[in-house]
This record gives sequence, C-alpha cells and structure tokens, in this order.
Amino acid sequence: MGEHSARCPTCSTPSQIAKRMNDLLLELTSGDDERAERAIPSIVEQGAAAVALLLDMARSENVDARWWAIRALAASPHARTSDLIPFLSDSNPEVRAAAALAVSHHPSEEAIPALSQSLGDSDPLTAGLAANALVKIGGAAVPTLIEAANDGPSNSRILAARALSELRDQRAIPVMMKCIQEDSAALQYWAQLGLERLGLDMVYIKP
Repeated sequence: MGEHSARCPTCSTPSQIAKRMNDLLLELTSGDDERAERAIPSIVEQGAAAVALLLDMARSENVDARWWAIRALAASPHARTSDLIPFLSDSNPEVRAAAALAVSHHPSEEAIPALSQSLGDSDPLTAGLAANALVKIGGAAVPTLIEAANDGPSNSRILAARALSELRDQRAIPVMMKCIQEDSAALQYWAQLGLERLGLDMVYIKP
C-alpha cells in the first residue's frame, strides 16, 4: 500500500504534489543539462498542472530558465500553441529558437502569422525552425509561404521555397516557376526540387 501511494499521483496530497513540482523545477534550472533533461519526463507526467508553472518560468528574467521552460513545454501534450506563440518574439534568440521548435511539436494554424514573421528572424536557427513548423502545419500554411517566397527578404524567400518543396502543394507551382528564373542558386535549387517532387521532371535552362 505504501509503495502504491508513492507511485500514484492521485494518491498524493496537494502539498506533496507541490513539493514534487518544486523539486522538479529546481532540477530543470539546476544548470546541469543532463539533470534538466532527466527531469522533463517527470514534469510532463504532472499533466496540465505543470503547464501553468512552466509558463510562469518562461516569463523569468533568467534566459536559461526561459529556455528550459519552453523546452519542457515542447514535450508536454498539455501545452497549447497559443501559449507558445508569444515566445517567438522573445528578446533572446535561443529562446525564440526553442519556441519555434516547440510550436513544431504543437502545430496549429493560429501560429502561421507569427511563424511567417519568424522566417525573417535575425537568428538563422530560429528562422529555419519556423519554416519547419510551417511545414508541420501543412496545407493551411501554403498561401503564407507562397507570399513569402514570392515577395520577401532573400533569406525568407529561400526558407519559404524549401518549405514549399517539402509540402508538395500544386498551388506553389507558379511561384516555383518564378524562383527558377531567379539569380539565387538556393532559390533555384529548392524550386526545382519542389517541382520534381510534384512530378514535373523537367530540365530548366535559364535564358
């Protein structure tokens, strides 16, 4: 009976649960990456109750605390995309990257506008992870990606073309045809790959 009580969260008192969460959050912010990673599955097991505490931590002035909070939220099935979107505009690039990765684990159409902005992030990792998240969202992200590939900053256009090549959506054919004619080798590459993935196996020669 004693062993069952120790292992069953529903048998614990509120004070025991609070102490357990406090201990886990201390592990998460211990400064030891291995200890922090080991704590995450146990935090996730606490269910929705852990999400509010992690969101509070994600608003900390301490960058490491924010990063680990987002990392744990990414792993939780109880985290909502709407909770993660604000952190895409965090002042720290590592936190923004963690947020973009977290959104890719919780893809939702509501994140499309923020992720579109993140395609132009000054941090290349964040921008690339935002593109990955848009791919995870799927067809609903295609119009936004077409717009970015057609008329955006150079890096954003390349990331959008890469995402479109992965999504294999016929709506992207016109913008891919346009990108084939661009001076950018990266744009040409992703556009041609995208067309090939759509079964349009042609050889394009720039005039």
